[in-house]
Amino acid sequence: MASRLDYCWRLVATGGCFAVFSIGGLALTTLVFPALLLVPRRHRPARARRVIQQSFRLFMWLMETVGIMRLEIIGRERLRDCRRTLVLANHPTLVDVVALISQMPAASCVVKEALWRNPFLGGVVRAADYISNSGPETLLDDCATDLTAGNPLVIFPEGTRSQPGEPLRFLRGAAYVALKSGMPILPVLIECAPSTLTKREKWYQIPPRRFHLRLRVLEPLTIDRWVDRAEPPAIAARRLTLALETYFTRQLAAHGPLANPEA
Repeated sequence: MASRLDYCWRLVATGGCFAVFSIGGLALTTLVFPALLLVPRRHRPARARRVIQQSFRLFMWLMETVGIMRLEIIGRERLRDCRRTLVLANHPTLVDVVALISQMPAASCVVKEALWRNPFLGGVVRAADYISNSGPETLLDDCATDLTAGNPLVIFPEGTRSQPGEPLRFLRGAAYVALKSGMPILPVLIECAPSTLTKREKWYQIPPRRFHLRLRVLEPLTIDRWVDRAEPPAIAARRLTLALETYFTRQLAAHGPLANPEA
């Protein structure tokens, strides 16, 4: 009976948290971000990103407080303090980007074009001046410009959420950004147990117990360990993509799966 009640509570709480997230995004768009028009234009994205970071931090706290999840971050200070850094992470769950940005006051990220038109979150991503993937011809320059300005940039090299039990498959976009910008890479390993909020699961398909989300922030890397920047871009990007894919796969295996989510 206790287990059944816990499941029912987490199901209701999960729906409530997603409702809060959507309503919160709409409130930021309609009530909070219009006030940024009083701030000089050059300062608006930074202020908006700070508001988003605090909002995401509150949302993660809410999910923990109501018993949906447990968040663990190893190397939190590396996320908090990074600047001019390309933050790369694997992508097992829907809330990965929320967990990452909740720790990074100035972070930018690449978002899907559809999100810019979303009635709940479109105003949020526009106010923060996040980078849309709608223009492939300008995407690399936009990413490099944001990094050069001193901001960290979050990218998931897989391009979408990974499937549990399947090997990582990185696209070349992150490698091209790394080559174009020349900035260091901060690898983040993300693990989730039990698996939940994957691409094939609806929000109401919750796991049998609260899930444990762990972010392990590793030491920064430079791409010079893997590629020669004098190589043709296509060759260098292919080589770097394979190297990053291998690196993440080995690091995830070396640190092992989450053995006890409730520990």
